Amino acid sequence: MRRFVPIFLLAAALAPSLALAGRPAVSPAVVAEILERPDAPLLLDVRTPEEFAKGHLPGAVLIPHDQLASRLAEIEGKPWVLVYCRSGARAKQAQAVLEQAGIEVRQVEGSWLRWEAEGRPAVVPTAGSAE
Repeated sequence: MRRFVPIFLLAAALAPSLALAGRPAVSPAVVAEILERPDAPLLLDVRTPEEFAKGHLPGAVLIPHDQLASRLAEIEGKPWVLVYCRSGARAKQAQAVLEQAGIEVRQVEGSWLRWEAEGRPAVVPTAGSAE
């Protein structure tokens, strides 16, 4: 019995991170469908303003990942959030912050790089535009 106590304590310590790992990312194809719904979640871009200005998913709201914790009030009250960045690393960090705040969140699988590679609709400024 005593042998199992350290294993139990280790499992208890790892449980929060395992819970995060169990929440799968949402594929771009499914994200595109979700965003068409009237009850679509908040679509959160956590890249830099410069990255956002070069192109972003339609309807995305920009809150850079390094400002997220101080701007949670802008997100609270939303039923849930889809989050993305360039490749997924900052989105993963943002997911942890949002989940700690009690906000349901999922990542866009592959983030911006995959969305763009699949040729999905994006807001991309054209030459001479102010965006």
